Amino acid sequence: MAGPVFHLFNQAPSPVAPYSHAVEVDDWCLITGQLATDPDDDARPLPDGVEAQTRRTMENLRLVLEGLGLDFSHVVSARVFLTEFERDYDAMNAVYAEYFGAETRPTRTCIGVTGLARKALVEIDCIALRPR
Repeated sequence: MAGPVFHLFNQAPSPVAPYSHAVEVDDWCLITGQLATDPDDDARPLPDGVEAQTRRTMENLRLVLEGLGLDFSHVVSARVFLTEFERDYDAMNAVYAEYFGAETRPTRTCIGVTGLARKALVEIDCIALRPR
């Protein structure tokens, strides 16, 4: 077993705290939770509404996955955190589903939380597996 490899990618949004965008251990890639921050300017406000925030969050995950040479078909598990669970669950799911084919939907946990960094409505992290 090789030691972990820590990644920061220039094309992905700047971390809002001291963490790596992704950490690889063997064929496993653990991707840090992404918010709807703008990858070009972290100071910009987050988009309005959970649909827009989910889309930007998923695009930020795509940037990290691409930095690893992967895509959403390699994601095996995801966690979604929502600050307004009852209100936003269906709308978030509609956008989230656009990123996964019916045959490549990862396992998922969706959790209602009291708050997220930057007062975001949604945060999503995931685990991907490199093909052998």
